[in-house]
Amino acid sequence: MGVMTNRILEPGGEAIGVIPMSLKVREVAHLGMTELIVVPDMHSRKLTMVNLSDAFICLPGGFGTLDELFETLTWSQLYLHRKPIGILNVDGFFDPLLQMLSRMVQENFLKAEARALLHTHEEIPALFEKLYSPSKYNSQKWDTEPAD
Repeated sequence: MGVMTNRILEPGGEAIGVIPMSLKVREVAHLGMTELIVVPDMHSRKLTMVNLSDAFICLPGGFGTLDELFETLTWSQLYLHRKPIGILNVDGFFDPLLQMLSRMVQENFLKAEARALLHTHEEIPALFEKLYSPSKYNSQKWDTEPAD
């Protein structure tokens, strides 16, 4: 995340970070952020990030990345937000995960409509196009009604 933040900040971009106090005190925070929001815990971090975001793009990562991806998908499935979610599938990194999601649909553990909440592409421009094409999404923070 630090590399991505630096690439955003170098040409004059803005980057907002959200970090739990426990990680900040361990000196994990990127102190060059445009804004650094310190929250009490990871649950508060996720809620803050959802409320600040217009959309979500998952890049290759580890457990924390998958945790945040699936929580964001679950919240969307439960109509807690209706913001687009995508995976940037760099060099097929997420292919095994995408195969698992297809199997979950085949085995009736996941509805096809829920699977359709996750958009994927290998290239950023095409992924942005998928995320921001006219769709059922709106950018309300918490939407308790199912989308049409």
